[in-house]
Amino acid sequence: MSSNKAQSAQFVATLCPVCHHGVAVKFLDAGRHPLATLGWPDSEAAAKAMPGLPQDFVQCPKCTHVWNRSFTYDDVPYTNNANRMFNTGGLWKGHLAQTRDLILDRLDASPTVIDIGCGEGHFVRGLAEGRSGAGRFIGFDPNTTPESGKGVEFHARYFNALDDFDAFKPDAITIRHVLEHLTDPASLLEELAWAASRAGKTCYLFAETPCIDRVPETLRLADFFYEHMSHFTTRSFRALMERAGDVITLEQGYNGEVVFALVKLGVPEAALEQAASAGAFFDTVDVSRQTISDTLSSLHEGRKRVAIWGGTGKAAAFMHQFGVDPDRFPIVVDSDPAKVGTFVPGLGQEIQAPDVLKQAPVDVIIIPTQWRAKDIAHEIERKGIEAGQLLIEHNGGLVSFHTDPHPYR
Repeated sequence: MSSNKAQSAQFVATLCPVCHHGVAVKFLDAGRHPLATLGWPDSEAAAKAMPGLPQDFVQCPKCTHVWNRSFTYDDVPYTNNANRMFNTGGLWKGHLAQTRDLILDRLDASPTVIDIGCGEGHFVRGLAEGRSGAGRFIGFDPNTTPESGKGVEFHARYFNALDDFDAFKPDAITIRHVLEHLTDPASLLEELAWAASRAGKTCYLFAETPCIDRVPETLRLADFFYEHMSHFTTRSFRALMERAGDVITLEQGYNGEVVFALVKLGVPEAALEQAASAGAFFDTVDVSRQTISDTLSSLHEGRKRVAIWGGTGKAAAFMHQFGVDPDRFPIVVDSDPAKVGTFVPGLGQEIQAPDVLKQAPVDVIIIPTQWRAKDIAHEIERKGIEAGQLLIEHNGGLVSFHTDPHPYR
């Protein structure tokens, strides 16, 4: 964008809920208005007394998503009132049938299907009817209506992507006219993608939201009300769906007023490999922590005088990780004169100047900051400090800086 094109835009620092871009442009300041669909006042007085809520819409210049950056989820009583949709119009019923068939064509004769934010459950009931009740059809919604449990299994709560996927092992998940209410829809879809990958099974996601592609050209303002935190363009909807896996189809429906997609949930192979690496690290660190703690205990029990070289930062982190308490390991020195006379955070050893080791030699010096070990070893030699061993942390243990293999020498 040239500087001339950017002059009319008012930029704000805020995080896009779809692509997580960090800068947005002011799109619509509609002032403060009460809830439009979920307030349900029971009297004229109650209606007039409803508080106004900020409608401060911005647009992401990267993915084109529009959202209310002043939206607060707690302001909307989702657990008290249902978010109802009119589902009996002829054209709309045709759209529902079309999208149900899109899903059912991918499923076997007895699937498990979860509808997140199912409302009264009409859509998931239609899917169940399409399989003549064979399979398991489940709706999740924090609000309960008399229709919610008719013909399907119903859970009156929010869906937990990671835990509930493992528990129910769905073949398909539907999220219709829900994503526009969420403050962080990208996280939900990414959790679904990871849950499906972890389960090692094929699972399809069908998602649908209102589409505002027409809004800029028609200046249609009735689309914007508080309960809809997000407003999707076809472009921003695609950006969101691509975070969930392989987009099989993405198109507009109902005369361009909605956009929907069918996605095969999953994450890239490189991300799976990185997750496996992180999991392997997690599984081994307890062993490493115990190994080094045991080595330190052996040094203490063997009456070895031990000094820790470094009293803050990574050195302090080392001492916390491995239980280097002041009773067993009171000697801590640091090359930085500004730290001398201060104390190790959280533990309390007084940090001393390295020259103290010339006056009272130790058997072992431990250097927690491996990346500085070579410089510290040269300093020890230059100062004429003697120690039987110079140890660093490496590969889950304490090794000799001078004689054991490691990449820091």
